[in-house]
Amino acid sequence: MRDWKQFIEDAVADIQKQTGGKPVLAGLSGGVDSSVAAALTHRAVGGRLTCLFVDHGLMRKGEGAEVERVFCEQFDINLICVDAKERFLSRLAGVTDPERKRKIIGEEFIRVFEEEAAKLDEIGFLMQGTIYTDVTESGKDGHAAIKAHHNVGGLPDTIAFEGLVEPLRSLYKQEVRELGDALGLPRALTRRQPFPGPGLGVRVLGEITWSKLETLREADAIFREEMDNAGVVSNLYFAIHTGLQSVGVKDGARVFGDTIALRAVASSDLVTAGCVRVPYEVLERASERITAECAGVNRVVYDITAKPPGTIEWE
Repeated sequence: MRDWKQFIEDAVADIQKQTGGKPVLAGLSGGVDSSVAAALTHRAVGGRLTCLFVDHGLMRKGEGAEVERVFCEQFDINLICVDAKERFLSRLAGVTDPERKRKIIGEEFIRVFEEEAAKLDEIGFLMQGTIYTDVTESGKDGHAAIKAHHNVGGLPDTIAFEGLVEPLRSLYKQEVRELGDALGLPRALTRRQPFPGPGLGVRVLGEITWSKLETLREADAIFREEMDNAGVVSNLYFAIHTGLQSVGVKDGARVFGDTIALRAVASSDLVTAGCVRVPYEVLERASERITAECAGVNRVVYDITAKPPGTIEWE
């Protein structure tokens, strides 16, 4: 186990040296990685840190409001919230290729950061919650590319910042959680489920539409609620809008409806993962509720694939 006290001291010194007293803008999603990175950076630069939360329309149900509540009420950090739903969905309209989606989302994030930084006083650096698996899976540092994470492979070639502050770049997910504990962050935050930077953009297969996102938000919330109520142990569980339609029956008539896939994995580092054997009655309740409460959905399936050969996310 790492000596987190020493890690924090070294990281704080590195951040102070890198930024040289200049203000820092932090890309804050509310997830574990960006939250821990923001807390660590705040310890290094104090009031020179401004956190920016961008609502790109690809968040889980109620997540934007929750992020704003937690960081405004529990942390003494400057927080700016930007509603960028329309610009992100406009850029993503008609795009079906997963890598193209990631790159568009990554670039648009940076452009929003640049625009907001221009409104502030002399922002020098951009902080990101990049972790080691983001780097390796994006094909950086000599690794084979698996998928371009929006904050690594999805970054545009030029950005209007002096540099990137990435204090977690050498850490795995579990180490980030331990660091968050050492920094005194609440366990409700450090033990949150991982959520991809592109959000639901990589959990809606094919073209992204507002209708698909709303359907997925509801299905995902139902599945997570049923898993939580049943106390099922899993590192990560969520729903996917597959974009597939299949025949079904409604009011005695033949209809075509959407297929929602459910995924739950167990993993120590998210580099490899196994399928969680969710009790059948939990899956059955989730399926019954999703098909009843989510308009246009008539089929629910459960993904039992390990990583490898599959990845945890479908895109």
